[in-house]
Amino acid sequence: MSYETLDYQVKDGILTLTLNRPDRMNAFNGAMCRELIAAFDAADADDNVRVIIVTGAGKAFCAGADLEKGGDTFNRHKRQNEPAGDTLRDGGGTVSLRIYECTKPVIGAFNGAAVGVGATMTLPMDIRMASTKARFGFVFARRGITMEACSSWFLPRLVGPMQAAEWVYTGRVFDAEEALKGGLIRSIHEPEELLPAAYALAREIADNTSGMSALLNRQLLWRMMAADHPMEAHKVDSRAIAFMGESADAQEGVQSFLEKRPPQFKLSPSKDRPGFYPWWDERPFK
Repeated sequence: MSYETLDYQVKDGILTLTLNRPDRMNAFNGAMCRELIAAFDAADADDNVRVIIVTGAGKAFCAGADLEKGGDTFNRHKRQNEPAGDTLRDGGGTVSLRIYECTKPVIGAFNGAAVGVGATMTLPMDIRMASTKARFGFVFARRGITMEACSSWFLPRLVGPMQAAEWVYTGRVFDAEEALKGGLIRSIHEPEELLPAAYALAREIADNTSGMSALLNRQLLWRMMAADHPMEAHKVDSRAIAFMGESADAQEGVQSFLEKRPPQFKLSPSKDRPGFYPWWDERPFK
């Protein structure tokens, strides 16, 4: 598939997904929304993709919603190409939900400004790393709108309710140091060192771990955050460890360790999923 707003490159098990509207600071629009969903669909279907890195072209990561329509930017009655019967769905939320459903580890590499939806759609990513030039902002109240892209669910879980409240209520733009202190990002890097650091982490995952283990572990981590009791985790953990324990990947993992060699895992994340997967009820939009 060709993309208008993204660059999609797979090499040695790592997909680099670059937001690619540098003339608009990679501002989010309808085409980018649709293409991000399609790109994550393609990545999930491709067992050659082990890890996804998302970054931006040019000086920004994503400057938020494209404001070219001025004051009517957020007026759904003034937007074009709204899907029939679906006019109340927030586009950023559809992207966040798709990333949440992803079966591969996702690393966000913030090369520059990540504001509004440029920040909120990254909250379902697993690890976020930033350049010293990165800036962040949950600026919605300053634009006269509200949180979106499912950020009212993700943000307080990631950084805690007090930090989330401060950033959302003030709407201020803050630097990478504040993002690190607040728990939004993992690490800060000089601009030329950001992607090499992201690739090094992605390589560590891709070269040493089972793709099926990664799929199950990602879903366990995210979905158990909403469980009401650790018994829910125990029930699904028990099924997952039993399935993997009987698999060729578990045999290979132990044998490669004993033989002091790199593992060669064989299970296909797209084809060999256990019978209990998914163990959750899908949530239709109503």
